[in-house]
Amino acid sequence: MQELYQILIGIGVLILGIPLGNLLAKATKEELKKRKNTFKIIILLSALGAVAFLLLGNDALLFGLLFIAVVTSRSLKR
Repeated sequence: MQELYQILIGIGVLILGIPLGNLLAKATKEELKKRKNTFKIIILLSALGAVAFLLLGNDALLFGLLFIAVVTSRSLKR
């Protein structure tokens, strides 16, 4: 039961990453233009790391890397 709560909290934090990514995109428009490829690499590495930690069973690092991927991808969408 405790693990279910941890996963639900992790999903809630990931959902909060969407408006945070939008806010960062508005605040750093000039940075996004200069470093677009760098942001794509960050998203790719975060997604690969998340898959690795999913297989290893480390939920904290899994959700941390997914949060980075969500925030960065939302920043690029803007």
